[in-house]
Amino acid sequence: MGKEQDMFVLLVKYKCKPGCREAYFNAIRNNRIDEMSRSEEGCIRYEYSYGLAEDELILIEVWQDAQAIDFHKNSEHFAKLGDLKTEYVENTEIMKFSADQV
Repeated sequence: MGKEQDMFVLLVKYKCKPGCREAYFNAIRNNRIDEMSRSEEGCIRYEYSYGLAEDELILIEVWQDAQAIDFHKNSEHFAKLGDLKTEYVENTEIMKFSADQV
C-alpha cells in the first residue's frame, strides 16, 4: 500500500558495563554517531535516552525502508558504534517492527 508500510522501527536496548552508561552516551555524541545517523537519507528518527535501569541506554530508530537500514549498517559511524559497544556495553537487545506492526 503506502509508504508507511515500508517503514521500520527499531528499539535497541543497551545494557552497559557497570558505571559506563554516561561514558558510552558521551562517546556516541563526541563521535557524532547520533548526528551522522540522523542526517542519513531515509532516517526519520534516531534518538537515545536513558532507560529505567541504572546501566541501560535506549535507542529508538525509525527508517523509511530496509534500504535505508542497510545503508546505515554499512556506514563508517555504524562501525565506530560497534567499536564503542565493545568498550562500554555488556549486552544489546534489538527489536525490529514494520510500520504495520506498530
